[in-house]
This record gives sequence, structure tokens and C-alpha cells, in this order.
Amino acid sequence: MSSQPVGSQPVAAEPLAEEESAGQSAAGPVTEEPVAAEPLWLVAANVVRWRRYGDGGQELRPGTKSYRGGSKVHVVRTYGGMGHEELTTVGRGRHTGVYITIDMATRNLHTFRPVAVYSPAVLRRVAAFGVDGSWATREYAEELAALLGRLAPRYREEHWRGAPHPVPCRCHDCLSPA
Repeated sequence: MSSQPVGSQPVAAEPLAEEESAGQSAAGPVTEEPVAAEPLWLVAANVVRWRRYGDGGQELRPGTKSYRGGSKVHVVRTYGGMGHEELTTVGRGRHTGVYITIDMATRNLHTFRPVAVYSPAVLRRVAAFGVDGSWATREYAEELAALLGRLAPRYREEHWRGAPHPVPCRCHDCLSPA
């Protein structure tokens, strides 16, 4: 049943105002317009395929709780006061495949490298942390990648100091060529 009173004529819709037809309404933007953003230089890394876990590191688990082993992640923020032991990363989640942002241990990453990021989804998540490109230069990304590349193996070694590797061991250190 119609909501118009019986016997009344239907009213023609008025044309949209100029700003409403351009994606704006009285309440704000209706749709997001794709914006061509400048690429940012960030550090990319891969999640270790297998990591040691449990008492004495005798158990092996693939990847991390949030990322699959081998997943590419982008480093958004490091915590220099803590010796860069923790990083904020953006990457595709293990279970859903959508981009997630989490803090994780540096020891669970390897192959740090500088990359120019063009992905709108990653750029939106990076912008939420206030990374606007003023410090995200290629030179800074190269320096940070080199630093994290030196620190990650040291943190893996220190975390399991004195504990023997499981047999057979598939952890990142045992699978990596010397």
C-alpha cells in the first residue's frame, strides 16, 4: 500500500542540487572519491615461516597468530625507546585476508627492505597513524630496513638463549643459509 493519501497526485522528484550530484549531500559525502595519493616509502618485511613456541622453544608454529608465514607486512611505526623490539605493522590477516594493523615482535619478521607503497588500503591505514610522508623518505626507509635487518636475528637468538632447537628444526634461523 502506498503512503500517499488516496486521490492525490504523485509529486515529481526535484533535481539534485549541484553539490549533491557531485557526491555530497546535506549530511556529508555519500561516496569516497578515489584520490591519487603520492606513494610513501616504508619498510616491508616477511613473517617468518616457522617460529619457536612454548617451553624452551621446543614447539614450532607456522607464522604468527595474526599473519601467515611468509606474509608481506609494512612497518608503520617502531618503538625506538624499546630498542625496536616491537613494531606496528600493516598486512593481510591470516584468517580474513583483509588488511589489519597490529603491534608485533621484530623477531618474527625477516627480509626487511624499503618499498614505495601505492596501495590505497595500506595508505589509508598508514595515514591513521599520522605518517604523512614528511619522514617516509627512501633514505630513511633504507636506514631503518638495515637496522631492523641487523636487530631481528639478534632478538630471535636472545629470546631463546640457552634453549636447544627442536629436532628436526624448521625455525627461521635453521632454514636460512649461513
